[in-house]
Amino acid sequence: MQQGTGSDTEVTWEDQQNINKFGRLNNRFHELEDEMKIAKETCDSLEDASNELILTDEEVLRFQIGEVFAHIPRDEVETRLVQMTEETNKKLEKLEEEKESVLAQMAELKKILYGKFKDSINLEED
Repeated sequence: MQQGTGSDTEVTWEDQQNINKFGRLNNRFHELEDEMKIAKETCDSLEDASNELILTDEEVLRFQIGEVFAHIPRDEVETRLVQMTEETNKKLEKLEEEKESVLAQMAELKKILYGKFKDSINLEED
């Protein structure tokens, strides 16, 4: 448990629970970053599809549903793209809110743990 020139501070059950909680929050933080990256890429792809839709003059388009392409009228494709973009943006907002919450909890735990263990514990990523 010792790192650097730390003291011999005893780790209580509550301290261990805080350390474990910090680890879980840190993992969730990284998961959220990955999910946000995917959501942003999806938003970009949907925006590109919308731009391509503006350029095309076809009335019936191939639209991917799962792993299958279906022939769908242009108006319905436009509606679906708008709906998918809105859903993705809402998901991205929720992920950002959760990320802020996780960061706030991590900051509070850092304050508690560094307050007790000083330089005997390292909660920073390398």
